[in-house]
Amino acid sequence: MADVYAVFGTLLALGIAFPGLLTGSWLLFPAAVGRARVRIGATPVRSFFFGVASVILTAVLVALLNALPLGITKLAGTLIVFGAFGVATLGSAAIADEMGDRLREQGLPSISRAGAFLRGAVALELAAIFPIVGWFLVIPGVLLAGYGAGVFALLHWLPRGRLAPRPEAVPAQV
Repeated sequence: MADVYAVFGTLLALGIAFPGLLTGSWLLFPAAVGRARVRIGATPVRSFFFGVASVILTAVLVALLNALPLGITKLAGTLIVFGAFGVATLGSAAIADEMGDRLREQGLPSISRAGAFLRGAVALELAAIFPIVGWFLVIPGVLLAGYGAGVFALLHWLPRGRLAPRPEAVPAQV
């Protein structure tokens, strides 16, 4: 019975922490999340496939570094994995931000931007925990699209003029 409580408690803690992680990323890195949001809002399919390519490139690089017998290369591979998770978190925050604004457009326009973001993060989390569909479609899809949008954002590759972002989506450069 203690195992059931441990699993339930862990899932509950992760459920509370995930919107907090996305909100922290959104608040700490507004320019990067804003660029990723512009990219994911304008070209989600391109972000997804760029994320797939980036994951493959990252996996090959990490595998090569971990195959070398030196400890420093294994550390470098581990740091690259942590960095990739950070970039995917920025992209996921951008997806939550876009979802929050779309929720605000559908509902009450008087909701603050932070409130809309938090609602988007919770909606993303709820979609991800749905059995089977959420586990095997939503989570990988959001991670790949978010990773692609995050890499696009770090490279400062914004969509061309024909896909101009909404003015409120792009934060001022810091």
